[in-house]
Amino acid sequence: MTRRPASLALRLTVSIGAVISVVLLTFGWIVERSIDNHFVQQDVDELNAVVQAVVQLLAEPRLSATNEDLMHRLAGAVSGHHNAIFRLSDASGTVIYATPYADLDSFAWLAPAVDVINTDSVKTWQDKGQTYRGAVVQIIPAEALQGPFLRLAVATNIDFHLHYLESFSVYLQLITLAACLIAILATWFAVYQGHAPLRRISAEIRRIKSDHLSIRLAPHTVPVELTELALSFNEMLDRIEESFARLANFSADIAHELRTPITNLRTQTEVALSQSRDIEQYREVLYSSLEEYERMAKMVSDMLFLAQADSRQLLGEQVKVNLAVEVRMLFEYFEAWAEERCVALVCKGPDLWVQGDRLMIRRALSNLLSNAIRYTPAGQAVTVVLMVQGNDRVMIRVENPGLTINPEHLAKLFDRFYRADPSRQRKGDGAGLGLAIVKSIIEAHGGSISAKSAEGQMVFAIQLPHLPVG
Repeated sequence: MTRRPASLALRLTVSIGAVISVVLLTFGWIVERSIDNHFVQQDVDELNAVVQAVVQLLAEPRLSATNEDLMHRLAGAVSGHHNAIFRLSDASGTVIYATPYADLDSFAWLAPAVDVINTDSVKTWQDKGQTYRGAVVQIIPAEALQGPFLRLAVATNIDFHLHYLESFSVYLQLITLAACLIAILATWFAVYQGHAPLRRISAEIRRIKSDHLSIRLAPHTVPVELTELALSFNEMLDRIEESFARLANFSADIAHELRTPITNLRTQTEVALSQSRDIEQYREVLYSSLEEYERMAKMVSDMLFLAQADSRQLLGEQVKVNLAVEVRMLFEYFEAWAEERCVALVCKGPDLWVQGDRLMIRRALSNLLSNAIRYTPAGQAVTVVLMVQGNDRVMIRVENPGLTINPEHLAKLFDRFYRADPSRQRKGDGAGLGLAIVKSIIEAHGGSISAKSAEGQMVFAIQLPHLPVG
């Protein structure tokens, strides 16, 4: 079972919603990292302030070396820094001063000393359920203190920061989740509203039925993106309406063409049965009926041929066809009829070759020649001209003098059952399918046919792909 593709609304909603969600999540992560970096920088500033206070205290020239005075001054070094603690020791590791109720011994010995306290050099660790951020620096002592240097471990408690970041992270995640849901819903609503023109077009299309083919979409009332769709749909409707009209006319023509011979057969039969007749009279009635049967059989055969052309089942075996040879053979076939009508047959041009079905091409040329001979006045000539046109096309021109056909009729000459002169009787002139058959054959071979009429001269021009023969 073929899986049905997802709807456009779902695709757009998922795509846009995913992009918005990623943007919001990235923005939330950046905000969280920015606040965390702000707290780290704040802690670094506090640690540097403590180090600077200790260094300034130790650099005072009147610093007493008495233990009581030193302890008192060092205790005051962190006044105003409530979360800051520090431990000062000499080069041998002897503690000179340590903040009460704080244990920095392990950190002071294990952490490497740094020259500058910044966001990259500070360390974070946990001790007894509390989290600290700190660093170890070396300072040069005053003259009152002995030793080459002093080792200062300074730290600050960051539990408050971590608790704030944790609560802020949860709050930010909830806000981001809510924003994503709102964005997805807003996207779906926007996509739904954006598809309103499509729903409107669908409603218009549902109104179109076989008896309402004149309905057209208004391109100026749809968004620019749908203008091409509306125009293409209108063009399709034009073709469908034309096909329906042609089919309706075709059906009417078939009914009209078949009604005439059927009426004739019925009338002849009724007349023949109205009274007793001899064998010769019945024979004449049968011969007349046979002519009507042959006419109907030819009409049905031609309609079946055109049906095959519509379903692209015309062409049989493809061979090389010499157009000049085919024209000369048709001239021999029509020679007796042309002499009877005092019409000359003339062929001009070199031997030209095409690839195609020989019988089909011969039938197309035969229809054109018989049509030309029928309408050429006595004493005139039917001329077939063969020529090369361009690098890959050949042209066959069938010319004959006759009545001038109005331009509005020329484009319809190849329609089925169409006649430029509606008053002309069908009998003896065929059913009006000959030129339609010619067009079908030529188009099946990848060619085209056109008609021109001017100053009493009728010209049918056929173009076919040229087959060069080396």
